[in-house]
Amino acid sequence: MLDRAAIAEPRPLPANQELKKSMALLVFGNKIVKDLERSGALAMYAPLEGGYEGRYQRRIRAAGYLSITLNARGLGDLAAYLTGVHGVRPPHLGKKDFAEGASGPIYFVPPVIQTQLSCLPSYAKGLLIWIIDGKVLSRQELEYLVTLPKLEPRVKIVVEVGGDRECNWMPLADVLVPA
Repeated sequence: MLDRAAIAEPRPLPANQELKKSMALLVFGNKIVKDLERSGALAMYAPLEGGYEGRYQRRIRAAGYLSITLNARGLGDLAAYLTGVHGVRPPHLGKKDFAEGASGPIYFVPPVIQTQLSCLPSYAKGLLIWIIDGKVLSRQELEYLVTLPKLEPRVKIVVEVGGDRECNWMPLADVLVPA
């Protein structure tokens, strides 16, 4: 027969350890927001299977930033795309218009950053530009992304530059330093 007194009941966690256990993601989420506000541009290494970076995007949006997600492939000239009026030629789909020339008409698109900043709600802290597949960006383009938050302080940038077993980030300027 089992003696009930002999069975050790699990001790409850102290209040501070229980709080640490339940608030871990909130603390880590706040760390990325603080690091982003301090440096302006972050380089992120996320697991290749995906999904983890979305948690951090959600934390930054909850901190008051409007978010835009861009793919680095096919962006072209970053300075023209983000801050200047730039021309875009749609695909010709095999049809040539001799009046416009073989390459087709040019449509002019407004700058992404100025357009989004002009539409920011009054309660928003700023604009987050999240660039996925940033490993294809050149060193010069990464240097431009480091200086962009200094030119426009309301803009913050996160670039996914590679994969790792867990989400890690560092200032984007530290990625540019030669090893």
